[in-house]
Amino acid sequence: MNPAVDRERPPAVRRTIPARGAPFAVTSEKDVIVSRVPIIDHDTAEPPVFTPGNLLDGARRQKGLPEGRVPAGCLLDMDGELVERLVGSGRATLDAAWACFHTKLYRWQPGGAEVGVIGGTVGAPFAVLVAEELFASGCEALVSISSAGLVATDALPPFFVIIERALRDEGTSYHYLPAVRYTEAEPALTDSVARALSGAQTPVIRGASWTTDAPFRESASLIAARREEGVLSVEMEAAALLAMGQALRKPVTCLAHVTNAMATRPDDFEKGGHEGQEEALDLCARALAAALAHARGGQVAGAEGALSARRPAVAPVNGGPRHCPGRPPGSEGRAQAPPRSSSARG
Repeated sequence: MNPAVDRERPPAVRRTIPARGAPFAVTSEKDVIVSRVPIIDHDTAEPPVFTPGNLLDGARRQKGLPEGRVPAGCLLDMDGELVERLVGSGRATLDAAWACFHTKLYRWQPGGAEVGVIGGTVGAPFAVLVAEELFASGCEALVSISSAGLVATDALPPFFVIIERALRDEGTSYHYLPAVRYTEAEPALTDSVARALSGAQTPVIRGASWTTDAPFRESASLIAARREEGVLSVEMEAAALLAMGQALRKPVTCLAHVTNAMATRPDDFEKGGHEGQEEALDLCARALAAALAHARGGQVAGAEGALSARRPAVAPVNGGPRHCPGRPPGSEGRAQAPPRSSSARG
């Protein structure tokens, strides 16, 4: 079989494509491009051809939908349980004008200000696709919340993490930012959200998370290595969402609800039923208020009052902040989870 030739590329990078099953042969500088890892073999600053605005325009034409804007503050609920809770309790209504081919958007009014909520956006590619569509539709600040597995050995689930940095063990982030090990959250935005979530009933920790595309490939050696690196949790979206936020200059905050130790304990994935869902909704509303106020350059307190759903009576956890794994002792504003014994896992 004669090899096909890719004639759509300019001559400088034109290369021979071998028959199926045959390896690429690097024979000259022109062929070097095919030996590089594809996921980093591009310029992240080059403008895309396919844009979320064009996709939504096409969707509106096909569905016969009018132009519409989403609320300024939007929430991605990866598991979809919070959306179900809101819809089931009559607090969220379907936005019939949302043109996305893949999701449904609901409008929720915690404290009077309207919030857009989308559920079930599991995984980095899907979460970022929907997030880009939201920003193209009028979203000004985005918060995500996902279930996460425990990596640290000195914390006991359940607790929440405000993700300050995410290890990029996935693919999507590399299409938004050049290849470095972590995606960093915006420090000032993270500070604003942390202040808004202070005093929560369930511990809230600031720290690092590990974003993976392959949850069923988390080996013991990998987990141990991530733990040595100071990682608190593992999830599937944060690195990509934070990278997209950086690239588009949009405020993105990622929360993780650590509820399991990789399914190694009988009580893994326990979130506290409806009471736990209500607390998660409250934290998301408060985080959105802070993020939106930050995006608009305003005071968090005023927006928080407009968005706060219902705030439980709370007290400091174990008398105040504790050391967070992977962070220096005395880090300001970092409420810590109770210590867990080495025998708690499994």
